[in-house]
Amino acid sequence: MTKEDEEYYSMFFDMFRSDAWKQLILELQGNASSINSVEATKDINDMYFRKGQINVLAYIINLEASTIANYEELTGSDD
Repeated sequence: MTKEDEEYYSMFFDMFRSDAWKQLILELQGNASSINSVEATKDINDMYFRKGQINVLAYIINLEASTIANYEELTGSDD
């Protein structure tokens, strides 16, 4: 692993350990539940807009798990 890769993952792992990250994820999970409601959808365009929002929220919510998986694959470790 390069020095740049080490710094890249180190910054992410520092962020994931912060209380602010944990709070952000809780907020986004709550938002995802309300955005994912079919009842609140006005029309087909709103449905597609909500689908895009959910995709972005899912990316952020799953960022920690996917970063850890990528790191483990890169380093061959399960730390």
